[in-house]
Amino acid sequence: MTTLETVDRGELQGFLHRPDSDPIATLALTHGAGSNCDTVLLKAVAEGFVEAGVQVLRFDLAFRVRRPKGPPHPSRAAEDRAGIAEVVAMLRSDYATVGPLLLGGHSYGGRQASMLAAENPGLVDGLILLSYPLHPPKKPDKLRIEHLPLLRTPTVVVHGSKDEFATTDEMRSALTLIPAETKLVEFEGARHDLAAAKFPVVPQSLAAASELFDL
Repeated sequence: MTTLETVDRGELQGFLHRPDSDPIATLALTHGAGSNCDTVLLKAVAEGFVEAGVQVLRFDLAFRVRRPKGPPHPSRAAEDRAGIAEVVAMLRSDYATVGPLLLGGHSYGGRQASMLAAENPGLVDGLILLSYPLHPPKKPDKLRIEHLPLLRTPTVVVHGSKDEFATTDEMRSALTLIPAETKLVEFEGARHDLAAAKFPVVPQSLAAASELFDL
């Protein structure tokens, strides 16, 4: 039996999934540019990981805490990263974080998480990036890879072969820039939303994380 708690601390809004025994790890998990932490994908990942003994905090990024709708503004992305850093600090100080402390996110949330980890080596023990937005749709020349050579955090990337934000070959090439161990989990036919009800996203992501992070 796992438990679900609503977290409301003003600037921190989200949901904490607790396993029924001492957690083997903790995962902070956030959302993409067009949603919040209550998406089907994030709930499925959280429920799958908590069943395996991982404590999971689904949380809203700073731009979503400020307003319920609308995309983030590029000029305020640093505020989203600062908010992620505060969540990580809160988990370390206020919750039992026995085992690895992991950070994950879907699309924009994963990109900001990876940028934060590149800026702060050792901030977390591992990253789980769901549908990393390598470039805008139909703009493969605008690659978002500048920080990858500075990323020294082991990383799991979960990718759909029909994701308009990156081809599988583009993703494989980008991962070679990361000077840390990486693992690519690909789903043939999946799009940017990953469709966790259709594809075995949760069990295979969990298996990759268990192997890479020694859960």
